[in-house]
Amino acid sequence: MKTLPLTTLALALAAALPAAAQGNAEILQELQALKARIAELEARLKQQEDARPGWGMTPEQARELNRVTVKAEALEDARDAAGLRQLRIGGYADPTYIANRNQGRAGFQFLNSVASDGYHYDNSYFGAIALDFQKETESGTRWRLTLVPNRGTDSVIGNGGVVHEASVSVPLTDLQTRFIAGHLPDWSGYEYLQPTLNKLITHNLLFDYTLPTTYTGAGLEFIRGKWWSRAMLANMNASKNQAGEKAPVLAYRVDYARGEFQGFGFAGVHGRAANFADPAVAKTRVDLFEVDGYFIRGDWTVQGQLSWGRHRGAAIVPDPLSGALRDAQWSGLSALVAHKFTPRFEGIVRADHIRNAKNGGGLLGYTGYWDPAGGSLGDPRSGIGVDATADCLTDPAVAACNSGANRSALSIGLSYLWDLNTTFKVEYRIDRANLPVFLVVKDGSYRKTNNLFGASVVVSF
Repeated sequence: MKTLPLTTLALALAAALPAAAQGNAEILQELQALKARIAELEARLKQQEDARPGWGMTPEQARELNRVTVKAEALEDARDAAGLRQLRIGGYADPTYIANRNQGRAGFQFLNSVASDGYHYDNSYFGAIALDFQKETESGTRWRLTLVPNRGTDSVIGNGGVVHEASVSVPLTDLQTRFIAGHLPDWSGYEYLQPTLNKLITHNLLFDYTLPTTYTGAGLEFIRGKWWSRAMLANMNASKNQAGEKAPVLAYRVDYARGEFQGFGFAGVHGRAANFADPAVAKTRVDLFEVDGYFIRGDWTVQGQLSWGRHRGAAIVPDPLSGALRDAQWSGLSALVAHKFTPRFEGIVRADHIRNAKNGGGLLGYTGYWDPAGGSLGDPRSGIGVDATADCLTDPAVAACNSGANRSALSIGLSYLWDLNTTFKVEYRIDRANLPVFLVVKDGSYRKTNNLFGASVVVSF
């Protein structure tokens, strides 16, 4: 009974083995065919990727991209090799037309020399052309050179050069703590020197007659949050000291940005400065201090400044009895309001006043004009000095010969932003003094007032 089932099982297995072997062979063939198909698809995909390396780019576009990439890298290497990395070049020009009533003069001013004409409110820093180079290294050191022929600070202080600013700024512990040195324009007041930043054509009386021109020296700069502080030991208005001169001045400025729209600052100078009241006196003590502020929001701009100054032995009039030099002392204020009627069109009003009556007057650098015998009692173009009609030769002790003129000025102007690089300006200005100190060139008389009209175009890049 057992022999039959075993025989039957053996016969069944023998019949099944060929069928299983045949099925395995077919599966192997299918796997091999599938592998071949996958390899074919991978090869085709690789071929497509080689033909189109960028998304949406043809082979020609890919080659052009490679050429541009190589060229850009070459330009960057050439720029770095030439020292042009982080180099900014800018500049401006502002041909100006000025008509001065008392001077009997009207015409264009451009690149005229300060050395031949002097510095006056009708011949300030306008009418200039400037080229500005600024470079910053990878370490954060900043270098600046500004060239302004005939109208720059180096010309105003009497050197006759074209350098307006030549300065370096080196980071110390961090980028907000810096060592500064070189030839830097004065930083006092609310008005900027450059016509690109000054709303009117002329400058206010405090800017022109009570503030230094430039500093040559070294110091420190700090930025801490909303505070920005600078201080220098420097020569004031001199590129070097003369024989026998040793002491520099301390010049400083501190600014605080109270918020997005307003802030204030103050600046001062203390030390010894050139005294022109007596050629025998080189430098005497000078103390200057001013505070200024601003509010700029929307279409409105409001700015103001208060100043005080004293220069030892620098008054225009010496003591009438002993002939000793007396102190010049002054105080003043300036305020400006501007409103934009449209985003391009702006109206500006500025008012200034300086009290300068002490000892015949005398402002910073505007002394040494006392000569009753020769008829020179002050600066008749700027309106600084004593009553020019007084007989100071007969009796120099009278009050009229010992009181300087208080000065004021009112300017009304318009500016129009033609494009991002071009601004047209016009200004009408009335200058007044409480004494007849403005010379009328036509007939040699003196008036208490003078009128000025100006127009300019400021083009910058």
